[in-house]
Formats: sequence, structure tokens, C-alpha cells
Amino acid sequence: MRSALHQAGASALTQLLRYDPPDADHRTIPCACGHSAHYKELRSKTVLTVVGPVELRRPYYLCADCSKGQYPADAELDVTGLESSPGVRRMEAVVGSEMPFAAGCEPMKLLAGLDVTAKAIERAAEAIGAEIAQRDEQEISRAKQLVLPVVSKQNIPKMYVLMDGVQVPVVASETEGRTGRIEGQRARTRECKLGCVFTQTGVDKEGWPIRDPDSTTYVGAIETAEQFGFRMYSEAWRRGWEWATIKVVLGDGAIWIWNLADQHFPGAIQIVDLYHARQHLWKIAALLHPQDPAAKKLWMTPMKDLLDDGDIEPLVTRLREIAAAHADAAGLAEEVLKEAEYFATNASRMRYPEFRKKGFFVGSGVIEAGCKSVIGSRLKRSGMFWTVRGANAIIALRCCRFNGRFEDFWEQDRVA
Repeated sequence: MRSALHQAGASALTQLLRYDPPDADHRTIPCACGHSAHYKELRSKTVLTVVGPVELRRPYYLCADCSKGQYPADAELDVTGLESSPGVRRMEAVVGSEMPFAAGCEPMKLLAGLDVTAKAIERAAEAIGAEIAQRDEQEISRAKQLVLPVVSKQNIPKMYVLMDGVQVPVVASETEGRTGRIEGQRARTRECKLGCVFTQTGVDKEGWPIRDPDSTTYVGAIETAEQFGFRMYSEAWRRGWEWATIKVVLGDGAIWIWNLADQHFPGAIQIVDLYHARQHLWKIAALLHPQDPAAKKLWMTPMKDLLDDGDIEPLVTRLREIAAAHADAAGLAEEVLKEAEYFATNASRMRYPEFRKKGFFVGSGVIEAGCKSVIGSRLKRSGMFWTVRGANAIIALRCCRFNGRFEDFWEQDRVA
């Protein structure tokens, strides 16, 4: 029955798309060269629509001066130079944002009854993602010029900005001149910077913070920290950053995160993710007791207590004493001192009892999960290698969908 209904729909749509020749008053239209294009004849092409292939027969105009042809109806229907309708491309974009392009052919056939190629899904997903990215860039450009959108006054008790980086596998041409993580090998990935914004109104019965439902939005791209800073700022402002009573920036100890926090979110409370901080202590424990798990845990217990209690200065002192005690092992002492400096630099961001007393989040699990769900689950599958352009298009498309803005984008696009 579905197949029959599609056939009937395609037949009816074909009849609707059979344009008549223009009347005498509409046989000439402007040409981009400055002259006029004149009606020549009716021409047909096949377009894949959500009800199947249909025949579009429309007027063709030709400019005698530049020899350029025009199909005004194609522009009106948004199929200029394309073989599929906007509705089909919308389906392809959704499928292409969720799974490998080749794998997307099956659900298109099974669920929509449409035969499409993997290349068609790739083109549609990347083209629509690139259009979303372009609109995002326009907003970012306005933010750089301090031409910010007017955000109506809101009651936001707490707003959080989180940032992190995740490696995306790319083709060899995208890593030329870049040093790999393993000495002597070329780089095989590029870092995608991902950020999220969410709000918090209260805490649970035990005093643990609760993220407001459906309040998390994401932004991301493979770009420099400087570029990403404006992207993150634009999203926070869009979400009503100026109206938040308490503003928090939460991240690991990466220097670029705190540089962006100081530049774009001055005055915000800065918190280092507790679990990242603990990982730094575990790293030291592994260096001191590489073959003794029991000794490693025994050493870790008092150090973890100092960290969790926000006693960072005593912790730093203890680490420096350990480095001095192992001065004969230059490499070990150097690594321990490096970690001691990490804690000393971030001391003000590690006052965890104070943060918890105020009901703040002290873990960056939200952005960690985002790195997996927004980026990893689509762009880091086995055998995948991306161009930066293609990856950024899919990232923009996925962020738009995760943020619940895809349908708004689509409606605006159709109106435009």
C-alpha cells in the first residue's frame, strides 16, 4: 500500500510540476551579465522526491550575449543543479549525520522507500552541514564586532561553560608538517575542540548538583583555540550568559581552556575537573611504583584526600619533597615537579569543598560524554579518515541536531 501511495503521489506531483510556457509578458528575464535571457523551450529533468522520482518540466531561458541558460523554476523549487528535492536532502542529512554514508542507503530504502547512493548522502549531509557552519560563522563574525543578538532577560541561577578537545582521524594531506604523538611518526589526527553550555537550578536531596533537563547545547570544530573562543562565547551569549547569576567555566588543566576563560568569560568561577586532577596523581603513583599496585594505592590515598579536601598547597609541598628525594633519577624528578607545577598553577580552581558547599559541579562528565556522543560515535569509527572541511560540516550538522535547532534551521532555510 505504501508503494502504491508513493506511486500515486509521484504521478500527482509530476502533473503539478508540468509548467506551461510563459505568456508574452514573461518571455524575457534578467541575466547576471546585465543583458536579458529569452525563453527558448520547455525542458524536463527527473527529480527524486520523498514520494519517488518525478518529472519536472519547466521553461528554459537563454542569454544570447553570454550563452548562459536559466531555469527559474529550479531556483524556486530549490533543485538548481541538484537531482533530489529538499525533502530528500533533509532525510539524507539526518541519516548521514548519524551513520557512515554507505550504511545510510539501507534505512533510506527501508524506511522511506528511496534508492539513493552513498555519495548522494555524503553530498547532502556535508552541503547542509557546511551551510549550518556558514551561518554559525556569520554569528561568530558579529560577535567579534560586538554586534550581539538581543537576548531577553532570563532567570538563570547558574550557567556552565565546558570545553575539551578530542582527536579526529584525518587524511594524510590534512597533517602535513604536523608532528605526531609518537616521536618519528607523522600526525594522523587533528584536534576537534568541543564546548557545551548548560544551566543548573538546584541540587538533589543529597546536595549533588542537578543539570536542568534539555539545557545542554554543543558547539565544535577543528580550528585554532582563538577561533574556538569566539565560537564558545557566541553560544554562551546566545544562551543568556549575561543574565546568569553565577557563571562557571569547568575544564581540565589545559592551558588553552583557561586562556579562553580569561579572555571571553572574565569574572567566571573557574573549576578544574576533579577526575582529571586525580588522573595526574595516579600518573605520579605509577611513576613511583610501576610494578607494585598495592604500594601505588597506598601512596594515592593520602594524596587523594589532600586533593579532595582542597588542600592544594600542602599537596604541592609534598610533591616537591618527593621530587627532591628522587633527585638522582632525573627523569622521575622532572615529571613529579611538572605535576607539582600543574597543581600549583590550578590551586584556586581546586577548592572542591568550597565548590561543593555552593552546589557546583566539579566534574566535566557532560563534555566528556559529548566528546563521545557528538564526535566519537560518528567521526571516529573504524577506518574513517576525514578532510577538515568534511569533518567540520558533519560536526556542525550534529551539533545543530543535538541542540534541537535542525528543524528551525530547515524552516528558516525554506523561508529564505
